[in-house]
Amino acid sequence: MIGYYVHHHGLGHRNRATQIARELDVPVTGFSSLERPEGWPGDWVQLPPDVTSEPVDPTANGVLHWAPLGHPGYRERMGIMAGHLRRSLDLMVTDTSAEVTLLARLMGVPTVVMAMRGDRTDRTHRAAYDAATALIAPWSRQTAEPYWPEAWNRKTTFTGAISRFDAPGGARPEPAAPRPARDAADTASPDRSVLVVWGRGGTVVGEDDVDAARAATPGWSWTVRTPDAPSPDLWREITEATVVVSHGGNNAVAELSAAGAHAVVVAQPRPHEEQAYTVAALDRAGICVGLQEWPEPTAWPALLDRAQLLGGSRWDAWRHGDGSQRAARALRDMVSGGAA
Repeated sequence: MIGYYVHHHGLGHRNRATQIARELDVPVTGFSSLERPEGWPGDWVQLPPDVTSEPVDPTANGVLHWAPLGHPGYRERMGIMAGHLRRSLDLMVTDTSAEVTLLARLMGVPTVVMAMRGDRTDRTHRAAYDAATALIAPWSRQTAEPYWPEAWNRKTTFTGAISRFDAPGGARPEPAAPRPARDAADTASPDRSVLVVWGRGGTVVGEDDVDAARAATPGWSWTVRTPDAPSPDLWREITEATVVVSHGGNNAVAELSAAGAHAVVVAQPRPHEEQAYTVAALDRAGICVGLQEWPEPTAWPALLDRAQLLGGSRWDAWRHGDGSQRAARALRDMVSGGAA
């Protein structure tokens, strides 16, 4: 039995976990404060919340990220997982929590950490990554973080991007061919469109920023999709848009890679600079236009032209097309006693 802890912040962790769990042929139990996702193939344990506006020593004097003293919800959720770890779990996957990783390891259960971009050199992350039996990185070895110690690299499965649109188990009807670069001189085309795909995890970009960018780019039509204004067919809209503008969240970028999109990816503030590191990796690989902050309106015409010129063929450096299958295979191998 595999346990799978899913962090409650945003929806990306749960979406990725579901993609991987659906590829497993061994029982899997999910643990999260979030509700059970559609398509989850096994049991789902909804944990009590541990959020509080007045936490007492939540970092244990800098040793941990979140372990508030005297919080009944936190104590109950850790106790629930400890009970499952004692009785039935052969492997614990965390996406992501240093505390759950260390809890599982302290109880003698092998642990797999779903790695994240960003600066993970703080004391708590180092302890979790060092203690983990294995790491799964949802990016390619080619675009790996250059600062990682070799000890982490040696125990990592680099799956490439994990997208819900990946074949064969994904939702898209058929693989998308790489999209070629488009001549930026083609400015008279009447069908030049921008699709803005924005998430729920927190943003410093508002409607006024998008409106200003729209006003600065006459001849381009802009459509904005968010969790509160979802797309009726996101795959179709991504593949049909001339340029897609997105935040730098892992799942959003994975979906751009699956579509081979001409893209502008803008980092949003996140703990440990997760999106900033993602955008930096995209920029290093020359995959798309990567920005550390939302630009001034006057910059948008040139940015959209540059995204067209870069095209979408470089996404092959980011994804293999079967990221969830690679992750599931690594987990099955660990449960059966093989190497990750």
